[in-house]
Amino acid sequence: MTAARRLFAERGYAGVGTEEIVKAAGVTRGALYHQFRDKTDLFDATVQAVEAEVTERIAARLTGAADPVQALKEGARAFLDAFAEPDVERILLLDAPGVLGWQRWREIGQDHGLGVITKALEAAMATGALATRPVPPLAHVLLGALDEAARMVAHAEDPEATRTEMAETLEHLLEGLLARDRA
Repeated sequence: MTAARRLFAERGYAGVGTEEIVKAAGVTRGALYHQFRDKTDLFDATVQAVEAEVTERIAARLTGAADPVQALKEGARAFLDAFAEPDVERILLLDAPGVLGWQRWREIGQDHGLGVITKALEAAMATGALATRPVPPLAHVLLGALDEAARMVAHAEDPEATRTEMAETLEHLLEGLLARDRA
């Protein structure tokens, strides 16, 4: 998977063949197919690994945050920062939706990032910083907003300026969720 990740990040899914992957990994084609059904299955596993890594890094940046609303804002910025990394952008944003299909891409994102968002929202509501409301729908909406913001950055003519705009927009969205007495 390490060799596949490097190659997928450099040239994208379509630009890499299985023969090249097995050669770079120093394994046989049989070894590849013993672990994975096909190249798409290997790519799915790579997407899951990259998504898990990104989620862990974002969660680590939020650990110990004193203010749960600030943690949510920092999490949004951390998400955009992570998805600005060329390998993450290529694998998770540019290739994964098309190769795996939108539904599978969303499932992987939900399996990893949704839990972090849910915990952050619950913490903010528990302190009274955010108005109490049903967490699951809100977490899904925020994950969708984060994904869309990252895709906007990935396809922008000026990614840095767009990342700043998207981060500010996400912060405004989170400010709108504040409990009335805190706003």
